[in-house]
Amino acid sequence: MQPLTSTIDLRSDTVTKPTPAMLDRMVTAELGDDGRGDEPTVKELERVAAARLGKEAGLFLPSGTMSNLVAILSHASFKGEVVGEASSHIFRSEMGGLSLLAGLYSRPLPGRAGAMDLGALDDCLRTPGMTAHALGTAVVCMETTHSVGGAVLSLDHMHAVCAKSWQLGVPVHLDGARIFNAAIALGVAASAIAAFADSVTFCLSKGLSAPVGSVLTGPRPFVERARGFRKMLGGNLRQAGLLAACGLVALEQSIERLADDHLNARRLADGLHRIDPHLVNPTDIVTNIVVVHVGTDDVRQWIKILSDYGVLTAPVSKNALRFVTHRHVDASSIERVVTVFGEIYRTRPTLLFAR
Repeated sequence: MQPLTSTIDLRSDTVTKPTPAMLDRMVTAELGDDGRGDEPTVKELERVAAARLGKEAGLFLPSGTMSNLVAILSHASFKGEVVGEASSHIFRSEMGGLSLLAGLYSRPLPGRAGAMDLGALDDCLRTPGMTAHALGTAVVCMETTHSVGGAVLSLDHMHAVCAKSWQLGVPVHLDGARIFNAAIALGVAASAIAAFADSVTFCLSKGLSAPVGSVLTGPRPFVERARGFRKMLGGNLRQAGLLAACGLVALEQSIERLADDHLNARRLADGLHRIDPHLVNPTDIVTNIVVVHVGTDDVRQWIKILSDYGVLTAPVSKNALRFVTHRHVDASSIERVVTVFGEIYRTRPTLLFAR
């Protein structure tokens, strides 16, 4: 088999390009100065996003990482611990902003598939504030879908986390970067998920095909406080209606089609499982992320070889790769990726598959 001449980019669903409808909406977007509070298209996006999640207000931000940090800063009335599952994006991929910028202490808890251990949560939860002997809990964070493997938190789990946290007066923030994927997987409205958190952020640029941006939602006083922290972190925007226009189209047109991405992720998992059951368990796939265990201590070899065949992916550990399906990956693309894996298995068994 010859290397593929076209590229199939499965590194993330952030690689999606704006739709023609988004580009058209940009041309006619009404603009103002968001930093001065008079950007009409941004205001409309914030209103629509908040309504989708059943919250009072929204705030448009450049990225999910900034949105999470702004949310935690806005919640943390006292210095203390930020509690969440250890493999969540906030602890794995946000460059230590909790400590370096917010001055808060990370308390990552053990868990499974992004769901923190509830017993461990019981052990560490404390009333906000500080005593002579311990820091209190400033914020509890959850994540759905899980940024590593695409798992979805059950509503029962989220309810339990909230009940324990709220009983002690601890606010709960949800990193819902892919909350609409979670909603489709659970068969509920996104607002039913968002109900189990004081604040929720989601990304417009992950799977929804908008080029840039996240929206943080929550109570109106919280969002006004968050607006100040956004400015503090350099996130103030000007004629951001050009980007917000794409976000509005994303919320209007891109959510339902996420089910296609879930189907293609399962197709990929099924195909790889047929080649070697060690690669992936298809029953683990519930949204658009497939973690593939390649049986080597250096996934850089895999990334290079797959790239030579025109398949782009990213590592999640020293022996696992993450494939993320999205709008630009169809069923024929999945078939080609499975074919590539079969070819690599046939031609490089001793190099890559020592188990």
